Amino acid sequence: MARTQKSTALYAHPFSKAYWRDATAELKDIKMLVITALMIALRVALKPLAIPLGPQMSIQTAMLATALGAMIFGPVVAIPAAMISDTIGFMIFPTGDYFLPFMLTEIASTMIYALCLYRAKTTPMRVMLSRFFICFLVNVVLQQLIFAWQYTYLGNPDKAKDAIMGITTMARLFKNLFFFPIESVVLTLFLKALMPVTTRMGLTYGSAEDMKFSKGVIITMICLVLVGGVTSVSYLNYYYDNNSITKDYTAEEVVDTNHAMHDIICQKESAVVKDKTVAVVEYAKKPFLDKETTYTVALYQVVEGAEVQEYMWSLKKTPASKDKNLIRLGTATIVTDNKTGEVLSYEIEYVK
Repeated sequence: MARTQKSTALYAHPFSKAYWRDATAELKDIKMLVITALMIALRVALKPLAIPLGPQMSIQTAMLATALGAMIFGPVVAIPAAMISDTIGFMIFPTGDYFLPFMLTEIASTMIYALCLYRAKTTPMRVMLSRFFICFLVNVVLQQLIFAWQYTYLGNPDKAKDAIMGITTMARLFKNLFFFPIESVVLTLFLKALMPVTTRMGLTYGSAEDMKFSKGVIITMICLVLVGGVTSVSYLNYYYDNNSITKDYTAEEVVDTNHAMHDIICQKESAVVKDKTVAVVEYAKKPFLDKETTYTVALYQVVEGAEVQEYMWSLKKTPASKDKNLIRLGTATIVTDNKTGEVLSYEIEYVK
Protein backbone atom coordinates (compact mmCIF):
# COMPACT_ATOMS: atom_id res chain seq x y z
CA MET A 1 0.00 0.00 0.00
CA ALA A 2 1.38 3.42 -0.91
CA ARG A 3 2.20 5.66 2.00
CA THR A 4 0.15 8.86 2.14
CA GLN A 5 2.41 11.87 1.78
CA LYS A 6 2.09 14.36 4.57
CA SER A 7 0.82 17.79 3.60
CA THR A 8 3.36 20.61 3.81
CA ALA A 9 0.89 23.40 3.11
CA LEU A 10 1.20 26.79 4.78
CA TYR A 11 -1.83 28.84 5.77
CA ALA A 12 -2.33 32.57 6.09
CA HIS A 13 -4.74 32.00 8.98
CA PRO A 14 -6.14 29.06 11.01
CA PHE A 15 -9.73 29.58 9.86
CA SER A 16 -9.94 26.81 7.28
CA LYS A 17 -10.89 23.13 7.27
CA ALA A 18 -7.60 22.17 5.63
CA TYR A 19 -5.63 23.81 8.45
CA TRP A 20 -7.44 21.83 11.12
CA ARG A 21 -7.28 18.66 9.05
CA ASP A 22 -3.51 18.93 8.92
CA ALA A 23 -3.36 19.81 12.64
CA THR A 24 -5.46 16.75 13.51
CA ALA A 25 -3.29 14.52 11.31
CA GLU A 26 -0.32 15.24 13.59
CA LEU A 27 -1.96 12.93 16.16
CA LYS A 28 -1.40 10.00 13.77
CA ASP A 29 2.21 10.85 12.99
CA ILE A 30 4.54 8.72 15.17
CA LYS A 31 7.48 11.00 14.49
CA MET A 32 5.45 14.02 15.59
CA LEU A 33 4.32 12.27 18.79
CA VAL A 34 7.94 11.47 19.65
CA ILE A 35 8.91 15.10 19.03
CA THR A 36 5.97 16.20 21.20
CA ALA A 37 7.15 13.96 24.05
CA LEU A 38 10.64 15.50 23.79
CA MET A 39 9.16 19.01 23.80
CA ILE A 40 7.09 18.18 26.90
CA ALA A 41 10.20 16.85 28.67
CA LEU A 42 12.14 20.00 27.75
CA ARG A 43 9.26 22.19 28.84
CA VAL A 44 9.05 20.49 32.25
CA ALA A 45 12.83 20.63 32.71
CA LEU A 46 12.83 24.38 32.06
CA LYS A 47 9.93 25.18 34.41
CA PRO A 48 12.06 26.02 37.47
CA LEU A 49 14.61 27.96 35.41
CA ALA A 50 14.16 31.70 34.94
CA ILE A 51 16.20 34.74 34.00
CA PRO A 52 15.86 37.23 36.90
CA LEU A 53 15.32 40.85 35.90
CA GLY A 54 14.14 42.43 39.15
CA PRO A 55 11.87 41.89 42.16
CA GLN A 56 9.00 39.59 41.19
CA MET A 57 10.24 39.84 37.59
CA SER A 58 11.90 37.05 35.64
CA ILE A 59 11.66 35.54 32.17
CA GLN A 60 10.44 31.95 32.33
CA THR A 61 12.64 29.91 29.99
CA ALA A 62 9.90 27.26 29.61
CA MET A 63 8.14 29.65 27.21
CA LEU A 64 10.87 28.92 24.64
CA ALA A 65 10.09 25.19 24.63
CA THR A 66 6.36 25.92 24.66
CA ALA A 67 6.55 28.17 21.59
CA LEU A 68 8.89 25.87 19.70
CA GLY A 69 6.72 22.83 20.38
CA ALA A 70 3.50 24.61 19.42
CA MET A 71 5.06 25.83 16.17
CA ILE A 72 5.96 22.22 15.33
CA PHE A 73 2.94 20.14 16.42
CA GLY A 74 0.05 22.62 16.11
CA PRO A 75 -3.12 23.44 18.05
CA VAL A 76 -4.70 19.97 18.27
CA VAL A 77 -1.67 18.30 19.85
CA ALA A 78 -1.14 21.48 21.90
CA ILE A 79 -4.03 20.68 24.24
CA PRO A 80 -2.87 17.26 25.54
CA ALA A 81 0.76 18.47 25.48
CA ALA A 82 -0.13 21.42 27.74
CA MET A 83 -2.17 19.23 30.11
CA ILE A 84 0.61 16.68 30.45
CA SER A 85 3.40 19.22 30.94
CA ASP A 86 1.37 21.19 33.49
CA THR A 87 0.55 18.06 35.52
CA ILE A 88 4.04 16.58 35.44
CA GLY A 89 5.58 19.99 36.07
CA PHE A 90 3.53 20.49 39.21
CA MET A 91 4.31 16.98 40.46
CA ILE A 92 8.06 17.53 40.06
CA PHE A 93 8.21 21.23 40.93
CA PRO A 94 5.14 21.95 43.13
CA THR A 95 4.34 25.60 43.84
CA GLY A 96 1.45 26.33 46.17
CA ASP A 97 -1.82 24.42 46.23
CA TYR A 98 -2.87 22.55 43.11
CA PHE A 99 -6.00 23.94 41.48
CA LEU A 100 -6.95 22.14 38.25
CA PRO A 101 -8.37 25.17 36.34
CA PHE A 102 -4.91 26.79 36.30
CA MET A 103 -4.18 24.24 33.61
CA LEU A 104 -6.28 26.45 31.34
CA THR A 105 -3.52 29.09 31.32
CA GLU A 106 -1.04 26.49 30.07
CA ILE A 107 -3.48 25.30 27.42
CA ALA A 108 -4.35 28.83 26.32
CA SER A 109 -0.69 29.88 26.00
CA THR A 110 0.21 26.81 23.96
CA MET A 111 -2.85 27.26 21.75
CA ILE A 112 -2.02 30.90 21.06
CA TYR A 113 1.52 29.99 20.02
CA ALA A 114 0.16 27.22 17.80
CA LEU A 115 -2.50 29.38 16.14
CA CYS A 116 0.06 32.09 15.40
CA LEU A 117 3.04 29.95 14.37
CA TYR A 118 1.94 26.49 13.17
CA ARG A 119 1.87 25.97 9.39
CA ALA A 120 2.32 29.70 8.93
CA LYS A 121 4.81 31.99 7.30
CA THR A 122 6.58 32.56 10.61
CA THR A 123 7.79 36.13 10.87
CA PRO A 124 9.08 38.23 13.77
CA MET A 125 5.77 40.12 13.77
CA ARG A 126 3.81 36.86 14.23
CA VAL A 127 6.06 35.89 17.14
CA MET A 128 5.54 39.28 18.78
CA LEU A 129 1.79 39.03 18.23
CA SER A 130 1.69 35.65 19.98
CA ARG A 131 3.49 37.10 23.03
CA PHE A 132 1.14 40.09 23.05
CA PHE A 133 -1.94 37.88 23.26
CA ILE A 134 -0.39 35.73 25.98
CA CYS A 135 0.78 38.66 28.11
CA PHE A 136 -2.53 40.48 28.07
CA LEU A 137 -5.21 37.83 27.51
CA VAL A 138 -3.67 34.99 29.53
CA ASN A 139 -1.44 36.68 32.12
CA VAL A 140 -3.63 39.71 32.81
CA VAL A 141 -7.20 38.47 32.26
CA LEU A 142 -7.46 34.66 32.34
CA GLN A 143 -5.06 34.11 35.23
CA GLN A 144 -6.88 36.59 37.48
CA LEU A 145 -10.26 35.08 36.61
CA ILE A 146 -8.97 31.66 37.64
CA PHE A 147 -7.67 33.13 40.90
CA ALA A 148 -11.18 34.48 41.49
CA TRP A 149 -12.60 31.03 40.71
CA GLN A 150 -10.21 29.46 43.22
CA TYR A 151 -11.09 31.93 45.97
CA THR A 152 -14.79 31.39 45.32
CA TYR A 153 -14.26 27.62 45.52
CA LEU A 154 -12.45 28.09 48.85
CA GLY A 155 -15.31 30.21 50.17
CA ASN A 156 -13.56 33.57 50.13
CA PRO A 157 -15.72 35.91 47.99
CA ASP A 158 -13.85 39.04 49.10
CA LYS A 159 -10.56 37.75 47.73
CA ALA A 160 -12.37 36.60 44.59
CA LYS A 161 -13.61 40.15 44.07
CA ASP A 162 -10.09 41.52 44.65
CA ALA A 163 -8.73 39.06 42.08
CA ILE A 164 -11.19 40.26 39.45
CA MET A 165 -10.40 43.89 40.24
CA GLY A 166 -6.71 42.96 39.98
CA ILE A 167 -7.11 42.62 36.21
CA THR A 168 -6.91 46.40 35.92
CA THR A 169 -4.28 47.12 38.60
CA MET A 170 -1.37 49.27 37.50
CA ALA A 171 1.18 46.79 38.87
CA ARG A 172 -0.10 43.93 36.69
CA LEU A 173 -0.38 46.13 33.60
CA PHE A 174 3.08 47.66 34.09
CA LYS A 175 4.58 44.22 34.70
CA ASN A 176 3.20 42.78 31.48
CA LEU A 177 4.00 45.90 29.48
CA PHE A 178 7.56 45.32 30.63
CA PHE A 179 7.64 41.59 29.91
CA PHE A 180 5.97 41.73 26.51
CA PRO A 181 8.78 43.60 24.66
CA ILE A 182 11.64 41.73 26.34
CA GLU A 183 10.08 38.29 25.91
CA SER A 184 9.14 39.09 22.31
CA VAL A 185 12.74 39.90 21.42
CA VAL A 186 14.14 36.85 23.27
CA LEU A 187 11.59 34.50 21.68
CA THR A 188 12.11 35.94 18.19
CA LEU A 189 15.88 35.46 18.40
CA PHE A 190 15.42 31.92 19.76
CA LEU A 191 13.04 30.80 17.00
CA LYS A 192 15.12 32.54 14.34
CA ALA A 193 18.15 30.50 15.44
CA LEU A 194 16.23 27.20 15.36
CA MET A 195 14.10 27.68 12.24
CA PRO A 196 16.82 26.45 9.83
CA VAL A 197 17.21 23.29 11.94
CA THR A 198 13.49 22.50 12.21
CA THR A 199 13.00 23.17 8.50
CA ARG A 200 15.82 20.80 7.51
CA MET A 201 14.36 18.13 9.81
CA GLY A 202 10.96 18.48 8.16
CA LEU A 203 9.30 19.66 11.38
CA THR A 204 8.32 23.08 10.04
CA TYR A 205 7.61 24.07 6.47
CA GLY A 206 8.17 27.80 6.33
CA SER A 207 11.36 29.39 5.13
CA ALA A 208 14.04 30.50 7.55
CA GLU A 209 14.26 33.59 5.37
CA ASP A 210 10.88 34.68 6.74
CA MET A 211 12.52 35.30 10.11
CA LYS A 212 14.91 37.88 8.68
CA PHE A 213 14.95 41.17 10.51
CA SER A 214 13.82 43.82 8.08
CA LYS A 215 14.38 47.49 8.79
CA GLY A 216 10.78 47.80 9.98
CA VAL A 217 11.13 44.81 12.31
CA ILE A 218 14.37 46.15 13.78
CA ILE A 219 12.75 49.54 14.43
CA THR A 220 9.76 47.80 16.00
CA MET A 221 12.00 45.71 18.26
CA ILE A 222 14.00 48.76 19.34
CA CYS A 223 10.74 50.57 20.15
CA LEU A 224 9.55 47.54 22.12
CA VAL A 225 12.75 47.46 24.15
CA LEU A 226 12.37 51.17 24.88
CA VAL A 227 8.76 50.62 25.94
CA GLY A 228 9.97 47.76 28.13
CA GLY A 229 12.58 49.99 29.73
CA VAL A 230 10.10 52.78 30.49
CA THR A 231 7.47 50.43 31.88
CA SER A 232 10.06 48.54 33.94
CA VAL A 233 10.98 51.80 35.69
CA SER A 234 7.27 52.55 36.20
CA TYR A 235 6.68 49.06 37.57
CA LEU A 236 9.67 49.20 39.92
CA ASN A 237 8.55 52.60 41.21
CA TYR A 238 5.06 51.23 41.83
CA TYR A 239 6.41 48.00 43.35
CA TYR A 240 8.78 49.68 45.80
CA ASP A 241 6.18 52.28 46.78
CA ASN A 242 3.56 49.65 47.55
CA ASN A 243 5.51 46.66 48.84
CA SER A 244 7.84 45.98 51.72
CA ILE A 245 11.33 44.93 50.67
CA THR A 246 11.21 42.41 53.52
CA LYS A 247 9.08 40.20 51.23
CA ASP A 248 12.29 39.22 49.46
CA TYR A 249 14.41 38.77 52.59
CA THR A 250 16.00 35.42 53.29
CA ALA A 251 15.60 33.90 56.77
CA GLU A 252 19.11 35.13 57.66
CA GLU A 253 18.33 38.66 56.48
CA VAL A 254 15.18 38.75 58.62
CA VAL A 255 17.19 37.80 61.72
CA ASP A 256 20.01 40.27 60.95
CA THR A 257 17.59 43.15 60.28
CA ASN A 258 15.57 42.48 63.43
CA HIS A 259 18.80 42.50 65.49
CA ALA A 260 20.01 45.69 63.80
CA MET A 261 16.73 47.53 64.46
CA HIS A 262 16.74 46.29 68.07
CA ASP A 263 20.24 47.71 68.57
CA ILE A 264 19.12 51.11 67.26
CA ILE A 265 16.08 51.16 69.57
CA CYS A 266 18.21 50.16 72.57
CA GLN A 267 20.67 52.99 71.83
CA LYS A 268 17.87 55.55 71.56
CA GLU A 269 15.73 54.24 74.40
CA SER A 270 18.35 53.05 76.88
CA ALA A 271 16.42 54.54 79.78
CA VAL A 272 13.16 52.88 78.79
CA VAL A 273 13.87 49.61 77.02
CA LYS A 274 14.61 46.84 79.48
CA ASP A 275 16.06 43.40 79.03
CA LYS A 276 14.12 40.64 77.35
CA THR A 277 12.93 42.70 74.39
CA VAL A 278 12.76 41.76 70.71
CA ALA A 279 12.38 43.92 67.63
CA VAL A 280 10.40 42.74 64.59
CA VAL A 281 10.49 44.63 61.28
CA GLU A 282 6.90 44.87 60.05
CA TYR A 283 7.48 46.94 56.93
CA ALA A 284 10.48 48.35 55.07
CA LYS A 285 9.89 50.92 52.36
CA LYS A 286 12.67 51.75 49.90
CA PRO A 287 11.50 53.84 46.93
CA PHE A 288 13.16 52.87 43.64
CA LEU A 289 16.67 54.36 43.36
CA ASP A 290 16.21 56.17 46.67
CA LYS A 291 19.12 56.37 49.10
CA GLU A 292 17.04 55.83 52.22
CA THR A 293 14.98 53.01 53.69
CA THR A 294 12.15 53.56 56.16
CA TYR A 295 11.55 50.73 58.64
CA THR A 296 8.41 50.21 60.69
CA VAL A 297 9.53 48.16 63.69
CA ALA A 298 7.45 46.58 66.43
CA LEU A 299 9.11 46.39 69.84
CA TYR A 300 8.06 43.42 71.97
CA GLN A 301 8.80 42.37 75.52
CA VAL A 302 8.91 38.73 76.51
CA VAL A 303 6.25 37.78 79.06
CA GLU A 304 7.32 37.54 82.68
CA GLY A 305 8.99 34.26 83.52
CA ALA A 306 10.05 33.54 79.93
CA GLU A 307 13.33 34.10 78.13
CA VAL A 308 14.15 35.48 74.71
CA GLN A 309 14.25 32.53 72.30
CA GLU A 310 16.24 32.37 69.07
CA TYR A 311 13.09 31.84 66.98
CA MET A 312 11.76 35.22 68.09
CA TRP A 313 14.41 37.04 66.05
CA SER A 314 13.19 35.29 62.89
CA LEU A 315 9.58 36.43 63.30
CA LYS A 316 7.74 38.69 60.89
CA LYS A 317 4.69 40.87 61.50
CA THR A 318 1.78 38.42 61.80
CA PRO A 319 3.53 35.53 63.61
CA ALA A 320 4.96 38.00 66.14
CA SER A 321 1.58 39.62 66.84
CA LYS A 322 0.07 36.18 67.56
CA ASP A 323 2.92 34.90 69.71
CA LYS A 324 1.65 34.45 73.29
CA ASN A 325 5.16 34.91 74.68
CA LEU A 326 5.43 38.47 73.38
CA ILE A 327 3.78 41.68 74.59
CA ARG A 328 3.88 44.67 72.23
CA LEU A 329 5.52 47.75 73.78
CA GLY A 330 5.39 50.14 70.85
CA THR A 331 6.18 50.91 67.21
CA ALA A 332 9.33 52.64 65.98
CA THR A 333 9.84 54.38 62.64
CA ILE A 334 13.50 54.35 61.64
CA VAL A 335 15.02 55.87 58.51
CA THR A 336 18.54 54.74 57.56
CA ASP A 337 21.04 55.58 54.85
CA ASN A 338 21.35 52.62 52.47
CA LYS A 339 25.11 52.99 52.03
CA THR A 340 26.36 53.91 55.48
CA GLY A 341 23.59 52.48 57.66
CA GLU A 342 23.45 55.82 59.50
CA VAL A 343 20.18 56.55 61.29
CA LEU A 344 18.71 59.64 59.62
CA SER A 345 15.45 59.76 61.52
CA TYR A 346 13.97 58.02 64.54
CA GLU A 347 10.75 58.11 66.48
CA ILE A 348 8.80 55.65 68.58
CA GLU A 349 5.23 55.51 69.82
CA TYR A 350 4.55 53.38 72.86
CA VAL A 351 1.36 51.44 73.44
CA LYS A 352 -0.83 53.29 75.92
